[in-house]
Amino acid sequence: MKNTAKPASPAPAEKQLTEFISKFEPPIAKQIRAASRVLRQLYPTANELVYDNYNFFVIGYCATERPSDCLFSIAANSKGVGLSFYHGATLPDPHKILLGSGNQNRFIRLESIETLSRPEVKELMTAAVAQADPPLPSSGRGHLIIRSVAAKQKPRRLSAKR
Repeated sequence: MKNTAKPASPAPAEKQLTEFISKFEPPIAKQIRAASRVLRQLYPTANELVYDNYNFFVIGYCATERPSDCLFSIAANSKGVGLSFYHGATLPDPHKILLGSGNQNRFIRLESIETLSRPEVKELMTAAVAQADPPLPSSGRGHLIIRSVAAKQKPRRLSAKR
């Protein structure tokens, strides 16, 4: 009897994530994928909450499935990629690298993937993890969760802008 089973396809969430990232110019898409790999390696128990919103594409790294428990996020638009700290206003920033002036969020621009390896950036990520309440799980693996997809979005490619 001939085996007619189809090869396993990527999980629906993984497939959606790939589609979202493919909307970007290749250099930005590459940077999003690289940042996601680094953060998944560093924080394997974090859930990844994905938002393909009007202004930004976001992958949040969270202790739970609640956005308010987010530690930091990759945030991308047609101009580039950033690392946003959900509770950045309360993080120690002795090197003064955090940007923004809101009551809660702060961010840094990811000029390249090497930015995530800089000691002062690692200090910020470590501080965000240390102040997380609830903390990241000590074991297991986080889940990829597509939280929202906006029907209308700003162009993800500069060439698409008019």
